[in-house]
Amino acid sequence: CPCQFNAVPTHGRCEGLAGCHIREGYFGSTRLDGVRFVQLLWWPGAVHEGNGIRQLIVDQPTTPAQRAALIALESGTQGGAYFEIFAVVRPNELEPAFALITLEADRERREARLIIPGIVESQIEPIRNPVTGEEHRARIVLPNSFEFQEAEMANSVYFSVASGSLVFQHTNTYGQLCEFDWSNR
Repeated sequence: CPCQFNAVPTHGRCEGLAGCHIREGYFGSTRLDGVRFVQLLWWPGAVHEGNGIRQLIVDQPTTPAQRAALIALESGTQGGAYFEIFAVVRPNELEPAFALITLEADRERREARLIIPGIVESQIEPIRNPVTGEEHRARIVLPNSFEFQEAEMANSVYFSVASGSLVFQHTNTYGQLCEFDWSNR
């Protein structure tokens, strides 16, 4: 994705999704351990130019308190650079949705699968050498990033989004798997 390197999007606009699984965390006194959420993302041009659209989808098994916490975080009003910055460049917010999220990811193997029935389908695999077919490993390292410090690059074999006005699909495009530590402290 060229925007990782301060360039404009390949096709003039940016379309994507982010699937997250919280290993351990909290918002106030609400524990978020094990919670999954997905962000659907769209911008008419480069991300930094703003005017993007976002939709939060929270995993169905979450409690009302966990749902409220994720909605508050996504608003960008509760601190945390990631949420604050992306709320500004994606000011057009669609209503949050609550659906069953299947998310399987293995960062070391550069493989992932994300399914929200009727809304999202995504399959990620390692980048392959076009001549030999062997797996190719590449990483992006951004030591001072507000988003992630290191990401494994992968191939988004296929991903599709169909939620209200957000409808798009791509094949064999940018994919990344990363671990993050977001805090407003």
